[in-house]
Amino acid sequence: MKNIDSSRVTIKDIAKALNVSISTVSRVLSNHPAISEATRKLVNDKVKEMGFSIDPIASSFRSKKTKSIGVVCPRIDIDFHSKVISGIEEYAYQQGYQITIFQSHDNYQKEKEIVQMIESTLAAGLIICPGLETRKYDHLKKIKKANIPLVVYDRSTDGLKTNKVMINDLEASFKATEHLIKAGCKSIAHISGDQDVSIFKARLLGYKKALEQYNLEIREELIKEAKHLSHQEGLNLAQELLQSETSFDGIVCSNDYTAAAAIQTMKKVRKIPEDLKIIGFSNYPISTMIEPQLSTIDDSAYHMGKVAAKLLIQQIEDRDLDLMDYQEVLIKTELIVRESSSY
Repeated sequence: MKNIDSSRVTIKDIAKALNVSISTVSRVLSNHPAISEATRKLVNDKVKEMGFSIDPIASSFRSKKTKSIGVVCPRIDIDFHSKVISGIEEYAYQQGYQITIFQSHDNYQKEKEIVQMIESTLAAGLIICPGLETRKYDHLKKIKKANIPLVVYDRSTDGLKTNKVMINDLEASFKATEHLIKAGCKSIAHISGDQDVSIFKARLLGYKKALEQYNLEIREELIKEAKHLSHQEGLNLAQELLQSETSFDGIVCSNDYTAAAAIQTMKKVRKIPEDLKIIGFSNYPISTMIEPQLSTIDDSAYHMGKVAAKLLIQQIEDRDLDLMDYQEVLIKTELIVRESSSY
């Protein structure tokens, strides 16, 4: 019995009648392999009952527009971003979506060009981590104005109101510094990231906040800034710390590359962890390859990717979410204690 005018029956109507998600109905209609036979039969029977039909031309347009997601990251060769992408891809595939990956190489102009290209295609939505050079977000505001769903991950975008998935960098850095303090460190250095980038500002603030809370002196000469947080920068800055007239017994690093470099430099002249304790950030594979193995903060990159994909696909498939302003989701981090800071 048809209770709804078939000319107006939508996928949303079918989903509501069956009390299932819109994405489930969509996957059945697109013959997605992840759907069980029982669910497939249930949906197809309801489709026939309600007289739903797919316009071939509209369907072709929709399938191109709603099944492709653009993902823009600074660099795929950084372990954090490859894990995020892996999480995005897994969740997107489960929902019947494909992703296309672009690298900005932290270049603002290249990032703008990529976003403009995505806007001009039939991509359903965009997930992006802005590059280190990105200070303005007009290109992303244009995406939002075009009603293309957008999710930003990892790096904050001040002034841009959109869905974001990130960690609490201040809290995580506080946790790392507090660990060294509880391990007995009294004078702690910090290898920071680019202070024009919000997440590295937050990590520096977290380090300082921990020192203040435990009544330890903040010594500016023990704070070194690495613009790209590369292994080579880590080697250079660790050498600078060794040449400092201020003694130190701990180092908090803003990523694992610089922390591994610090271990390589310091262990030539200091015993780790007996005389000097070191902790990194992000739980890169190098953290277990270096000797001694590196303590670090696991920033749950893979889970961040899955949550970013989930937020985006919710925006794509449930336009009722347009009534919401935006969401900022914080992913939990974990302190991983290894040999470099054991006590």
